[in-house]
Amino acid sequence: MNDLVHRYFPGTVTIAEESTSFPGVTKPTTEGGLGFDYKWNMGWMHDTLKYFTKEPIHRKWHQHDLTFGMLYQYAENFVTVFSHDEVVHGKASMLFKMGAWHIPEKAANLRSLYAHMWGYPGKKLLFMGSEFAQSHEWNYDGSLDWHLCQYPDHEGVRLLVRDLNRLYSTEPVLSQNDFNPQGFRWVSCQDAGASVLAYLRSDPNERTLFVVVGHFSGATRSYRIGVPRRGLWREVVNSNSQYYGGTGVGNAGARQSEDIAHDGYTQSLELTLPPLTTMIFKWTAEA
Repeated sequence: MNDLVHRYFPGTVTIAEESTSFPGVTKPTTEGGLGFDYKWNMGWMHDTLKYFTKEPIHRKWHQHDLTFGMLYQYAENFVTVFSHDEVVHGKASMLFKMGAWHIPEKAANLRSLYAHMWGYPGKKLLFMGSEFAQSHEWNYDGSLDWHLCQYPDHEGVRLLVRDLNRLYSTEPVLSQNDFNPQGFRWVSCQDAGASVLAYLRSDPNERTLFVVVGHFSGATRSYRIGVPRRGLWREVVNSNSQYYGGTGVGNAGARQSEDIAHDGYTQSLELTLPPLTTMIFKWTAEA
């Protein structure tokens, strides 16, 4: 089926909604695979939601839920996905899954989750209403709750998703380098006590680098992250921006690296990490 679809309809994409560990779903049929272009990453979805549904104070015991998926990330061509199945039948909307009591905190959690999702390798998929943090579950018998976009917590999520899509589609490191295992490196994945996760995305020649820093605890902290290049690292995404409904605490748009060794690198950045926030920093050889 996949061979015929791709032969007769060039450019067509086939995606498998597949939840088992059956191997080779996205390998070519000539190599014994099933020939799909992509496969939903249900394991990543399950583990990530398991983490974010917990209140921040409990997350330090569940850091492995965010790191385990990298063990099999490059076994298939994965789509990082939050699908229709996750927002129906009493499972709650994406917003109401978040481990917090108040809507602003739930929205902050969701923004940090989406920024992490877009920084992580793999194609992206959200279901109807999740892109503006709809409060109710999806209902096939009614309209989406577009009226919620008049409120900052919902409109902020929509604006962030829009900007993440723009970043993803205009930066080849993120959109054309998803399936290259050499394009990903952990920077800091072991500091469960601080609920910090940091990783590097790079192009094959390492002339453009992104470091994604997720901070999923409820405290603001000063934090040092190692980086592989000297120079200016621009803050291209801050999910805590006031523009998205956050408090605006961040790193003034950029940080200059310092000659202080950290995380196995000779250079490092001294960052301000707001609570429940993911930030993405960019370095280029031309900077």
